[in-house]
Amino acid sequence: MYGSVYTDPNAPDVVETAAGEIITSDMPEHPDYEAHLVAFEARIDAGEKIEPDDWMPRRYRDQLIRLIQQHANSELIGALPEGTWIPYAPSLKRKKALTAKVQDEVGHAQLLYRAAETLGKPREEMMAELNDGSSKWSNVFAYPAETWADVAVIAWLIDGAAIVNQTIMANGSYGPYGRALKRICYEESFHMKHGEDMIITLMEGSEAQRQQVQEALNRWYWPLIMFFGPHDKQSVHTEQLKKWGVKPKTNDEQRQEFLGKYMPRIYELGLTVPDPDMHYDEASGEWRHGEAPWDEFYQVIRGNGPMSAERLATRRLAYDEGKWVREALER
Repeated sequence: MYGSVYTDPNAPDVVETAAGEIITSDMPEHPDYEAHLVAFEARIDAGEKIEPDDWMPRRYRDQLIRLIQQHANSELIGALPEGTWIPYAPSLKRKKALTAKVQDEVGHAQLLYRAAETLGKPREEMMAELNDGSSKWSNVFAYPAETWADVAVIAWLIDGAAIVNQTIMANGSYGPYGRALKRICYEESFHMKHGEDMIITLMEGSEAQRQQVQEALNRWYWPLIMFFGPHDKQSVHTEQLKKWGVKPKTNDEQRQEFLGKYMPRIYELGLTVPDPDMHYDEASGEWRHGEAPWDEFYQVIRGNGPMSAERLATRRLAYDEGKWVREALER
């Protein structure tokens, strides 16, 4: 739900839409809600894009704010695992590429916060919620990047998973989000190719380097499987998001698309995954994997991941140290 986390908890949340309409969480829906909803869903079924000043159900707005804000948070926090490795890159070429990638990720966050702002939620409020830990971000960024091979796996597979997700979501029904994602996907494709090149270079190196890649993949495999969210039957949002065109494919459909694209390449490079149940099922044309540690997933997204506290502390420090810049821009 939108609204400041610092207000009276019994007071209604308030938002001003892009059209200047003031909406509070205790207001009833539009008096002609049913007629508006029929017209709204007809537009979505026809493939039209919903724009900020169009009428939309309050739940559609709420779900979009939740989704886009979490995505923006993930881009901002996601710059930190790789950013810590910039001073230790093995060559000037890799250092320049990694620096550019981290800069891109922060830029993606700004595009997404801007998209969320079109729904009426101020960026300052989103920053406050990120810094106090009350809003979520992707599970994968709560884990440590222990070696240079982790940086390569992140760039190849996590960015690869993000491309699968974002390419699908770019075709969603909300115009500003889709347009932001299309721009982001162009840059993410370069990141993924950069990561694959790093992996290939390491796999063509010494036995120690190949072992380092395998160990990094072992660490990231299950977080990657869980990256797309819980199975469809456990997801509380997927059905409605798909109906309203926000999420054209479900969590499990996205997971299958990722596995279909990357599992053959993982095996081709001589790597394995720490999942004895992983196999390709000829009958269904799908990759079958073991049951992920979902209890861990829920703990991580609640802010209890191995690096959650440290990542938030780093984010708060950067925010506090940048206060003078924000104040200077306001003058």
